[in-house]
Amino acid sequence: MCRNMTLPELVRVLGWARQEGWNPGLDDGEAFFAADPEGYFLAEIEGKAAAAISVVNHDQEHAFLGLYICLPEFRGQGVGHALWRYALSHAGSRSVGLDGVPAQQANYEKSGFNRAGRTIRYKGNRMAALAEDRLAEDADLPRLIEADRRMVGYDRQRFLTSWFRPCGSRQTVVLGTYSYATFRRCHEGIKIGPLHAPSGEEAMALLARCPKSLGDGPLYIDVPDRSPLERLVRSLGYAPVFETARMVKGARPTAKPPAYYSVATLELG
Repeated sequence: MCRNMTLPELVRVLGWARQEGWNPGLDDGEAFFAADPEGYFLAEIEGKAAAAISVVNHDQEHAFLGLYICLPEFRGQGVGHALWRYALSHAGSRSVGLDGVPAQQANYEKSGFNRAGRTIRYKGNRMAALAEDRLAEDADLPRLIEADRRMVGYDRQRFLTSWFRPCGSRQTVVLGTYSYATFRRCHEGIKIGPLHAPSGEEAMALLARCPKSLGDGPLYIDVPDRSPLERLVRSLGYAPVFETARMVKGARPTAKPPAYYSVATLELG
């Protein structure tokens, strides 16, 4: 049986993601769920959760697929594929994006997804501590959400209204009037995303402003290969540790990203 999942079930599925080595944030559940409460799905076998997937409708034209996991004991039985078909119907006529791991990219192509680039996860160390700029406030949200809309090519207001609001494990730093970066504590280290900056100088300044309140550990950032941010983080000693292909079924979004930018989260784009 395939059905929608609840928020507590989503939190449990994020535990599956941790077991898969995806290293989700400590408090991703509420922000993810806020994006589209009807966009998270479970497959059950004899009352036991067997597989999960998300197809989040961000706006009337664009959706994003993620969290596609089938528990090991149910793999090879068609459970995941049945859930895949069920969940994709939620997107309707929208185009659907995803970030696919190398092992699954050929299967996604068979389902009508076309490659639109790649995303590389880099791991690095904190730079010399700088004084933190101010954290995002509610008054900043319209500007930040509009900047993100231009960056990705569609509206993610529901998701970002929650994502940009501070919580104990996630903070968004605002630099000047245009640049910002969200830092979130994960089970290992801290992920940076989205990062949005018009210049290398401002991007470097943001990378050096990880809030001390989030604790220690390595930094991770998911960088599209067409962003010069890739060259910048390499110059700072970051090393690639993981790669996905950005794939889209349907029309590609018309995005106008800044010179330096990173992905918010591979699960929601």
